[in-house]
Amino acid sequence: MPLDIGVFTTTYSICILVVVLGNASCPPSIQRCCWLACSPVRDSLTKRWQTKRRFVRWQMRYIGALFTHQFPLIWIDFRGIQDAFMRDKSNDYFENSRRATYVQRQYAIANPLGFKGYSANCWGLTACQGPGPDTLLIDGVERQFFSYGARGVPFGPDDGTIAPSAIVASLPFAAEIVLPAIDYFIDELKFHDLNPYGFRTTINPTCATKPDDACGWVSPWHFGINQGPMVLMIENYRSGLLWRLMRESPDLVRGLKRAGFSGGWL
Repeated sequence: MPLDIGVFTTTYSICILVVVLGNASCPPSIQRCCWLACSPVRDSLTKRWQTKRRFVRWQMRYIGALFTHQFPLIWIDFRGIQDAFMRDKSNDYFENSRRATYVQRQYAIANPLGFKGYSANCWGLTACQGPGPDTLLIDGVERQFFSYGARGVPFGPDDGTIAPSAIVASLPFAAEIVLPAIDYFIDELKFHDLNPYGFRTTINPTCATKPDDACGWVSPWHFGINQGPMVLMIENYRSGLLWRLMRESPDLVRGLKRAGFSGGWL
């Protein structure tokens, strides 16, 4: 007798691709495998569906760090396909990531914690390296800086650290706000000039050693986990190549359907 087993991930996370492919590998005796939990208890705990009226009048499935809205969508074309959760919200995960991108920008414009450098063209809070751990008194304000950690909006943590890679990897979602931000980093901050491998991992304009230093602290490193998504998402913006190739994968298609996705290209 076929089994109907529901095993759910505990949060909306970068594990989406793994879960989808795991669905595809379930044996025929299991009719229903893994997907995201949407229970009211868990949603109330993680605030996964929220209206952020202070920053933007959109509803979205919430996670604060921008990389979660990007990494699974490097590979999966979520445009127009919906699971049960998104059908109920008349949304899809691509649109959800677009909204998350706009929320990041709006948060930087509002700049509720008063960090230096935040603006319409300087945003991007995600999991990244920072100038800490350290606590400094800057302009009469005690600032706590973190090392590596998942920074996010609007609930934090936020120590003034910006990841340019988080901006670039949002290109397919909202080119109209991403391209001006890229231009700002290249033309205004001159952030590309001394970096032969592209943008450094992070900057923190608040943690500056010189008053006129617009970038402030700059990460001395380049990480492949930052560089890779930029390259791949630029190509998805240009041609949709990765999405097109992955749509032809029978394993991906089977995994999405077993997770309850339908519509669009499926």
